[in-house]
Amino acid sequence: MTHTRDGTHQLRFGIIGLGRAGSSFVSTIRQNPRVTLTAAADIRPDVLERFGREHAVALYADAEALCKDSNVDVVYVATPTHLHAEQVLMALNHHKHVLVAKPMAITLEDAQRMVDLAGRNGLSLIEAHPQSMEIPVLKMREVVESGALGRLRMMHNWTYSAWLYQPRLPEELDTQLGGGVTFRQGAHQFDILRLIGGGVVRSVRAMTGIWDPTRPTEGAHTALLDFEDGTVATAVFSGYDRFHSSELTFGLGQGGALENQTEYAAARRSRAMSDEAQLKSLRGYGLANSLTREHAARGQPFYGLTIVSCERGDVRQSRDGLLIYGEDQKREVTLPLRKSGRDFVLDEVYRSIVEGQSCVHDGAWSLATLELTLAVIQSGRERSEVMLRHQVPLKVTMREFLANLLNHGGMTHDER
Repeated sequence: MTHTRDGTHQLRFGIIGLGRAGSSFVSTIRQNPRVTLTAAADIRPDVLERFGREHAVALYADAEALCKDSNVDVVYVATPTHLHAEQVLMALNHHKHVLVAKPMAITLEDAQRMVDLAGRNGLSLIEAHPQSMEIPVLKMREVVESGALGRLRMMHNWTYSAWLYQPRLPEELDTQLGGGVTFRQGAHQFDILRLIGGGVVRSVRAMTGIWDPTRPTEGAHTALLDFEDGTVATAVFSGYDRFHSSELTFGLGQGGALENQTEYAAARRSRAMSDEAQLKSLRGYGLANSLTREHAARGQPFYGLTIVSCERGDVRQSRDGLLIYGEDQKREVTLPLRKSGRDFVLDEVYRSIVEGQSCVHDGAWSLATLELTLAVIQSGRERSEVMLRHQVPLKVTMREFLANLLNHGGMTHDER
């Protein structure tokens, strides 16, 4: 850990895996004065070469070599899901704090080993969930906590996208290796709903769909979440690239960008499976192709359509913030755009490591989200209700959490 000119601590990051997940955090780290990028690892020499031309950091072809680097405080594990457990345990054994891409592991046993080792070594283990850390989601939770609309009773997140037909590696289409929309995208939905709902889900009953034999993994699911306090929620996802939920979200999708609903349709009809690896490689650091979207934000970020229902009102996102439907009127709350979920993920990491504060996505919370994800898959296969045993509540109030962001320059008083 180093210090900046004003005397504050600066965390040194190393990234393992420079695909889309790893690359997406590079600019966020570069723009945050409390963190700095000091190392990167990837098994692809061409990707490392491109990265090295733009960033003066230590480069490694081996993950463990990065974990041994004394100039790294935090390792961001952004490799394919089936590698997470091995690499997270490796980093923890080398006494590095860890930020891990979702889902944190494939099995609860591996996740528990990760949580236990982090605890024994006194290290922070945090899962990167930028979708649930977007400001509209955090503000929805704050509305629920305030009690202004009465108790929370029902929630929905419905997301329809082209996920299954974007360029995919074999492991992304293999459920046993953490592939499919339930593992990869449902984890975002379940985390959003758990955060808004306070965390503790009692049981789940779900349907999962594998409807395209050329993409033999879950491409859709519908899940009914029964929270301990009686709140119910539905999580609906389809990655089959037909209807897109951006039609219901002002044309906006992740990052607040305009969604191009036809960009994958032609590829779905014409692309051979043998092209997958080549197309996927073009999404690595420093490259883009016709199937990659990098548009400027046009509004608030949407992860599908989210509706929150309390006893005396409903809440959903607008293009610029939140729409609150009360008993007598509808009003809009405008929210700031200049901070993203990734910014707030880094804030979680800093607060946990440097300030010793509780965060949302610690190891226990992340294990609980994984448990729910696995339960949806199990319920879909067995056509039965699955009871949950590892759920944990939020450790912070959202007012406290947002106040902390405010104190560290995340937002101004006017923006709140």
